Amino acid sequence: MSVSSPSSPGPAPPLSASGVSARAWRDALVAVVAGFAVMAAVAAAGLACAGATGLPGGAFPRVVAAVVVMAAGGSIEVTGGAGFLAEADASLSVLPLSVSLVGALTVGSLFLRPLHNRAVTRPGELLARAGPLVLLWLLALTGAALLARQTFGIATGDSPVADLGELLDASPTVGFRAALPATLGCGLLWILGLLLIALLVSRRAPLPARLVRFHTAVRPAAFATVALLLASVVLGLGVGLVVAATQGHADRTFAVILLGLPNLAWFALTLGFGGAWEGKVEGPFGLPMPQLLDEVLRGHDLSRVDVASLAERDSRAWWLVVVAAVLLLGTGFLAAVRSPAGVRAWQHALHLGVALALATLAVCLLAGVQARFGLSLLGIGDVGGLGGIVELLPVLWRTVGLALVWGALAGFLGALLARPVHRRGLVEEPPAAAEK
Repeated sequence: MSVSSPSSPGPAPPLSASGVSARAWRDALVAVVAGFAVMAAVAAAGLACAGATGLPGGAFPRVVAAVVVMAAGGSIEVTGGAGFLAEADASLSVLPLSVSLVGALTVGSLFLRPLHNRAVTRPGELLARAGPLVLLWLLALTGAALLARQTFGIATGDSPVADLGELLDASPTVGFRAALPATLGCGLLWILGLLLIALLVSRRAPLPARLVRFHTAVRPAAFATVALLLASVVLGLGVGLVVAATQGHADRTFAVILLGLPNLAWFALTLGFGGAWEGKVEGPFGLPMPQLLDEVLRGHDLSRVDVASLAERDSRAWWLVVVAAVLLLGTGFLAAVRSPAGVRAWQHALHLGVALALATLAVCLLAGVQARFGLSLLGIGDVGGLGGIVELLPVLWRTVGLALVWGALAGFLGALLARPVHRRGLVEEPPAAAEK
């Protein structure tokens, strides 16, 4: 059997079990510390641009910890009330994907670095490498979750709650805290998913011998799809910098870039290839940018968001289709040139279609926004001016289905464009794999 083999300088000298274990724990500690450090730095910078340094009670470090917890897949509960006078109905489900992305890139690259020394490995060695990292990651996440809790007082103005609160000394409060069991469960899925994606994307990382045969089918398409997502973020960064330089409110724009740039970039990418989202915005809260999206969503009923609905207010929205087409074609070409020359065009189409559909499903699950806060007086209705709803959720069947179709088309066209390009031929399986 012939497959494409990752390039490597040759087998590394064998290590004793104690040597592998010691190195695994050291490398895991470096990866976890570096990952949480970069996430905390980006979260702190984004919150500082948003003006969170002025929060009362020295709450800024706790808010940073809460953002890091959410970025690592954790769960934050919003709490509030005013004694027996008022009760808060609050929920928050949003992932600050800028923070998540820098953490994922840091941890993933540090996890792969010690493995770039051969074509195949034993499953036990991968588990020995991944186990300490997962354990230390959950311990660090627990520490961040314990720090992520704070309560604030609410200024209610001339509302009935303010009058009764002043009379009975029961002022309204709102706060947040990490839900530890849910945080650890989701954090475990987050880190395991990251390590799996890292192994799927890297061409130089070794695989167990029984999985080497899947290298050609999985890795080129996985790598190209991740490159597509990163390219859209880089493009969004360029747009954000232009907006910050020309439209004013640079601090707010940088806050969005540092906290939620992939949320917007990947949302725009799905719109570009025909996807759709639904949502609404009510009350004083809203989406910080772009303003066009806030206008489409603001209302009492769910609004459908696609390129057509955005173009009704700004015809420049059609450029999303052009950008998505160019990026998808480039993705298909990249997947083809990283594949062996013997892979047929229909196989490229199948591989990239499935990869893009799975990536789009992940984006839809990660980039959605659900936030609600309401304060009811004695259980009777919301207090005016203190409630708000922000929702933005994908139309899954349409968005994922079109990702499958356009991914397959991009894979087929990319294979045709890559035919004149010199590519790696088929090479023999590594001896270790052949013996298996």
